[in-house]
Amino acid sequence: MPEQIKVWLRDIERAILEVNEFLPEPRNSLEFEKDLKTKRAVERCIEIIGEAMGRILKIEPDIQISNARKIVDTRNRIIHGYDSVSDDLIW
Repeated sequence: MPEQIKVWLRDIERAILEVNEFLPEPRNSLEFEKDLKTKRAVERCIEIIGEAMGRILKIEPDIQISNARKIVDTRNRIIHGYDSVSDDLIW
């Protein structure tokens, strides 16, 4: 596996860990919806995950990562369709 893909996979892992740190305990979508800072932080992590996944797919399109294309599509929707992104989608 190319070193750059390993770097992007570590970026994805770090962003996932950050999402878990940001989310309120116990996990509660209503509390999440009220917390603008947490919502923006989670959105940013999803953007990073999607961007890294997109870069990986350009180099290794057949990589075995579940829902890789959906991850990239979610990132694109947040970035380009920000006005149609609901709290439910992010949650």
